[in-house]
Amino acid sequence: MKPIFDYDRAFSRNIGWVTEEEQQQLRGKRVAIAGLGGVGGSHLLALTRLGIGAFNLSDFDSFGIENFNRQAGARMSSVARPKLDTLVEMAQDINPALDIRTFPSGVSETNADDFLDGASIYVDGLDFFAVKARRAVFAACHRLGVPATTAAPLGMGTAVLNFLPGRMSFEEYFRLEGRSEQEQYLRFLVGLSPARLHQGYLMDPSRVDLEAKKGPSTPMGCELCAGVAATQVLKILLNRGRVLAAPWGLHFDAYENRLAKTWRPGGNHHPLQLLAIMLGKRFLLNRPRALESSQNSGPVLPRLT
Repeated sequence: MKPIFDYDRAFSRNIGWVTEEEQQQLRGKRVAIAGLGGVGGSHLLALTRLGIGAFNLSDFDSFGIENFNRQAGARMSSVARPKLDTLVEMAQDINPALDIRTFPSGVSETNADDFLDGASIYVDGLDFFAVKARRAVFAACHRLGVPATTAAPLGMGTAVLNFLPGRMSFEEYFRLEGRSEQEQYLRFLVGLSPARLHQGYLMDPSRVDLEAKKGPSTPMGCELCAGVAATQVLKILLNRGRVLAAPWGLHFDAYENRLAKTWRPGGNHHPLQLLAIMLGKRFLLNRPRALESSQNSGPVLPRLT
């Protein structure tokens, strides 16, 4: 006999950490997620299990075997399948009553406003290197007054930044305008992780290749992102407790057993950030010389807490 879906029963174990009234509030919320790969797929499933009732989802990519180490929807049965179709199917298998709007061509300046239509919050799941699309979505969030959160999987931890209406914008924090594509990647990385807790156990720096748009990842980092981001979403949507907004951030690293609360007034214009960007240019944007020196000393970007 086919089971009958019952929302209240399905998410009853949330009650206690949220009230019954709050659970119904979450049921009525719409969350926009761009990118359904390493972190985006985990975001979707975590928020579906939280009881969110509606989503706007975008992704144009398909799964490959190289995704198996970290992406929630990556498995043999999904190889070559669109990530969007796969994750929608997985989410609806948890909650068949979900209201989902899909954007299979991805998100850009031309459709960012439509993508955010009706959304109570935006959760960033875009690939690290999708800087142009990311800037477009965050700019639209700032213009439309939609709160946004981004959680980066860094090693075996996560760094989270929230951008709230009326507060510092994504562009004001990262300061990417007018920079080369390579430097935008570097500035995004440095801005995400002012504390750089993950850096001490990077075993092979040569695997960080901004030019080839590749970098190492772990499943632990992606799952930690989902847990932290979903918690930020809950607090923002239910107006519960203090939410740190940029230039404040959090970085938790499970490998290093450390939690850092960061504060960078001016974002990447802060002196410590400018120093990290300068050193990053030497290491990441001048690879032959930097990698030769790192064989003995390890990664040269400092921890600046």
